[in-house]
Amino acid sequence: MNKTTKMLKKGEVQRSWYLVDANNKILGRLAAKVASIIKGKHKPFFTPYVDCGDYVIVINASKISVTGRKLKEKKYLTFSGYPSGQKEASLERMLEDKPIEVIKRAVRRMLPRRPLYAQVLKKLKIYAAEEHPYKNRKDLKRIDI
Repeated sequence: MNKTTKMLKKGEVQRSWYLVDANNKILGRLAAKVASIIKGKHKPFFTPYVDCGDYVIVINASKISVTGRKLKEKKYLTFSGYPSGQKEASLERMLEDKPIEVIKRAVRRMLPRRPLYAQVLKKLKIYAAEEHPYKNRKDLKRIDI
């Protein structure tokens, strides 16, 4: 019996494609599961210094839900760097204007800031509606989060 842990190398990684429907899903719970999948934490051979995560396609981003009064009270801040360049938008307005950005920010903030951060985030594909360009992939698995 071998008692050593298998550490992956970059060339040994097998990637899968997952499709997640965000319709009526809670934003934070969805983002936590997606972040775990694109990082590779769901795999038994997870290696922290190797990008071993899978691709995730999120559809219906405009139909997510939140609990409590977050639609009115949650604020997104941006700052251009210029004087009086700070802008503020509520979650309700962001879902109307940029629903993709809401999920992207939630997932991005759940990932650790390490050298693989940008590479891991590239495996996330988000679409506001049901339509996406990956319909013809044979290895696309639909999962319910």
